[in-house]
Amino acid sequence: MTLLKTLIGMLALVMVVLVNTIVVMWCERKWMGHMQSRQGPMRTGFHGALQPFADALKLLGKEDLVPAGADRILYLIAPIIAFTPSILVYAATPWVAAFTGASFDVGIFMVFAIAALFPVGILVAGWSSHNKYSLIGGFRAAAQQISYEVPMILAVLGVVMLAGSMGLQQIVEAQAGVWNVITQPFAFILFFVGMLAELNRTPFDMPEAESELVAGFNTEYSSMRFALFFVAEYMNVFTWSLLTVLLFLGGWSGPLLPGIVWLFLKTYLLVFVIIWVRATFPRVRVDQLMEIGWKLLLPAALLNVLITAVGIVTNLVVLSVLEFAAAAALVWLVSRLGKHAGDRVREAAVERHAPPRTRAAEATVASTETEGATA
Repeated sequence: MTLLKTLIGMLALVMVVLVNTIVVMWCERKWMGHMQSRQGPMRTGFHGALQPFADALKLLGKEDLVPAGADRILYLIAPIIAFTPSILVYAATPWVAAFTGASFDVGIFMVFAIAALFPVGILVAGWSSHNKYSLIGGFRAAAQQISYEVPMILAVLGVVMLAGSMGLQQIVEAQAGVWNVITQPFAFILFFVGMLAELNRTPFDMPEAESELVAGFNTEYSSMRFALFFVAEYMNVFTWSLLTVLLFLGGWSGPLLPGIVWLFLKTYLLVFVIIWVRATFPRVRVDQLMEIGWKLLLPAALLNVLITAVGIVTNLVVLSVLEFAAAAALVWLVSRLGKHAGDRVREAAVERHAPPRTRAAEATVASTETEGATA
């Protein structure tokens, strides 16, 4: 009987997650459509509500191809490796106080351990496809996600220090008085930026940069194997938004409404912000992506651990002040770096399009100035 209840609960959880994934797909198309002054899908169902189902039927009707030179076994199981962690994460994820996954003392550690399997599936897909573009896309994805998981884990470390536990339910209960986004705004920004890179979302969608890599690691995939990668990405958008709510936004806590309602409202608010970022920011270059992860986010995350330790020794007011100051400094630093990077790009563009005789004249002037200085 216990086994039957467990199976029914797992099935219900999977159905809830899949339904939310379909909703996220529809929301992205509609919300981005309105952000870009267009309607998005309109013809399939009411305001295009049936468009995700139409896409699924279309993919089911496509031929499932395997490249001639591919490693067949790895090629076939790679989508499963990438899709499975999106479901397994919920084994340790509490939804509301009365409905939780397994109670693990190291719940957040388990979540990151399971999530680390996703880039393995992407790397296997790129390597087994017998396609140089897929291979490059797979290596890019692995390097990107490993790079950004480190500052994400360090950002969560501050939350764990405040809660005194790595259990997600205990972390939510520790926010009964004040949410971690108030006491840890610096960590929240670091975690959110790392989450965008972990999800391969704009401005960090290098593994799927169509203009550079054809279609990235999944170039050779078709039919439902391609759909598994596609669904896993959108499922992870909902999953990581839910985890962010549990870690920083008080989880299911809120007045008047039931806890599950507050949890979904906060989660979809973060989903909206992720879609808003995609519709707003351009893609960064791969060298910029790696520099942001290792040279900016990693030192900032270590600084956040130090600030949290100081706040624990003193009090939460001092912690909040230091965290907001660090967050403001990070935003200012990123804006300055972006401005200087833009200046260099504009100067290079002007130089590249300058007439040849102008360049020759500038060279002559430079040579004259050098000779005068030598004399």
